[in-house]
Amino acid sequence: MPEGSSIINFFNENVRFLLKDKSYLKTWVSDSILNEKKKVGSLNFVFCADKYLLLLNKTYLNHNTLTDIITFDYSVKNQVSGDIFISIERVKYNSKLLNISFKDEIHRVMIHGVLHLCGYGDKSLKEKASMRKQEDKYLSLRTF
Repeated sequence: MPEGSSIINFFNENVRFLLKDKSYLKTWVSDSILNEKKKVGSLNFVFCADKYLLLLNKTYLNHNTLTDIITFDYSVKNQVSGDIFISIERVKYNSKLLNISFKDEIHRVMIHGVLHLCGYGDKSLKEKASMRKQEDKYLSLRTF
């Protein structure tokens, strides 16, 4: 991808889902990446069903578990690029479990994937705490 170009796409894979505020979400994601002192490259958000994400989890990560997100990082140097697969079923389930709105949970999962591409991990307790702090920071910057 040429220096300075960026693109953020949203796709559905085997799931009926309408993402609202796409234009604003592109700006919010871009601003979040820029705030991390990174450049925006090519990002694809793919919204899918549990079954599809489980297949990806088994195939590429050798995990036989349901998850809400899988992020594939194609970043080069300081330019953030990747594919972020999000299970709409998991997000719905988790929003009910956590007693928060679907909108808040889908945005948290989206920014979680972006933060992975920016270099944040979530394996250790310390990393999870740092990730949650950054998620909260960027969620608080939403104006919609």
